[in-house]
Amino acid sequence: MRQRALEYLGKREYSYVELGQKLKTYAEEDDDIAAILDDFKKRGWLSDARFTEQIVHARSHKFGSAKIANELREKGVSQELIETAIEQVKENELDNAKEIWRKKFKSIPASRDEWARQARFLQSRGFGFDVIKKVLNTKIDDN
Repeated sequence: MRQRALEYLGKREYSYVELGQKLKTYAEEDDDIAAILDDFKKRGWLSDARFTEQIVHARSHKFGSAKIANELREKGVSQELIETAIEQVKENELDNAKEIWRKKFKSIPASRDEWARQARFLQSRGFGFDVIKKVLNTKIDDN
């Protein structure tokens, strides 16, 4: 079990909860997954903070704070780490939303239906309505 956990961590970062869930599928009765994970955490091999940092770095250029926060919650990251990560994401969220929108649409919405379609796209990417309004109500020259 220990070897399998090391192999997983050798490929990418995992949160404590996520790695525990992954190992449960292979666990036998005498395996103590919590002890293995605690040992890895103590040695610095398993870190929720590092995992959170990696997720934020990988996702912040494609998604908004809501989607990133939701993914971190699903992976079992603590609320304190999520709040810190979201503060970091929100620093550049408007610029990221504009860039994502620009790649997809290239022009401001001409009708109410088009505005709604573009807003739904940005919302699906995890951007809040305040950011969406700023992006879609900005003149093309301001971008």
